[in-house]
Amino acid sequence: MRRSDKEITNRSEIDDILGRASICHLGLNAGGECYVVPVNFGYDGACLYIHSAKEGRKIDILRADKRVSFTVYADQRLQESDKACSFTMKYKSVMGRGLATLIDDREAKVKALAVIMRHYSKGEFSFYPATVDKTVIIKIKIQSLTGKESI
Repeated sequence: MRRSDKEITNRSEIDDILGRASICHLGLNAGGECYVVPVNFGYDGACLYIHSAKEGRKIDILRADKRVSFTVYADQRLQESDKACSFTMKYKSVMGRGLATLIDDREAKVKALAVIMRHYSKGEFSFYPATVDKTVIIKIKIQSLTGKESI
């Protein structure tokens, strides 16, 4: 990282950002071209979980190349200025890399869906079997994480 003064190295702070972020931007390698898609997600401390339809571009890309990158943000706010080029964005972010696997086992999907739901809401949830059957879970085993802040 070029600006080491902005780096977050404390893992609990990185976990906090991942726990509070509402959108994950998932980066995929589509045959040498970048493909980035915003997704809802859940985080369990070691993996990200993303729900998806069983078909589509994202799934096709992941079947060809399991390598992914991702970015999440928290606490973002615009800091305005009287000068045009002196505006700046304040934020905390986490970038990571990992390997994705597609999970189609019903019991494993229900567990992953519970992780995703806990990310956005409190309580326990039940899932309709027909809905679970139409869903695939993208499980991303995190290989590296980098935190950054501009506060």
